[in-house]
Amino acid sequence: MPQWSDLTRDEVGAAARSGAVAVLPIGAVEQHGPHLPTGTDALLAARAVAAAVERTGNVALPPLAYGCSLGHTDHWPGTLSLSVSTLTAVVADIGRWVHASGFRKWIVVNSHATNGPPSQSSLLTLRYERPGLRTRFVSLYDITVQASQGYLADAEDPHANEAETSMVMHLAPELVHLDRAVDEVDRTVGGVLTYAMPDVTVSGVVGRPTESSATSGKELFNAITDGIADLLIRARAETDPLPA
Repeated sequence: MPQWSDLTRDEVGAAARSGAVAVLPIGAVEQHGPHLPTGTDALLAARAVAAAVERTGNVALPPLAYGCSLGHTDHWPGTLSLSVSTLTAVVADIGRWVHASGFRKWIVVNSHATNGPPSQSSLLTLRYERPGLRTRFVSLYDITVQASQGYLADAEDPHANEAETSMVMHLAPELVHLDRAVDEVDRTVGGVLTYAMPDVTVSGVVGRPTESSATSGKELFNAITDGIADLLIRARAETDPLPA
């Protein structure tokens, strides 16, 4: 099973020499309404990456469960957030050690929106510091058109919505309390400014989780996994635009 933590040091080195892509799943631990586990984002990122590397023979790093969730504030219990600077530093440090183990291609697969700016800042730093390390940042909700449509079906800026709830129902149904779910409209539609979560939702939910089903969750999760696997295949085969 191509999980970094399950491999010996020599197996990690052999994977790097074979041209394997190292993949970091990054999620978050934060309130997800009254019906979903706080580890929803971490679960989705880890499971999607695990399925994709199993199919493609690349290597999944241990998931980074903590993300930048400052927008949830301390209004609700359950959120464990890193600061912007801390997440930026952590992702950059992981990338440096991935490179030190011999990998030359590294993809960060994210499942939480506000992890984007810190993580992409890290990759910009690494492109300068480690010019031989080729990187890519991508999120579950934008990996393919189908993934985006599935994620955004009930809100433009969703949270704990039908898509996330359905996928957790598919992957870990025992963690979902659908009887507690409430729906809330996306109040940010048409706006031009950004807001913390307590400013836009009473329940911590944006979207319609009451319409969730494990069937639709399986379909969306499989589409996301397909997208990640395709990206890994193309990344592994890609050569530099200009020869050395």
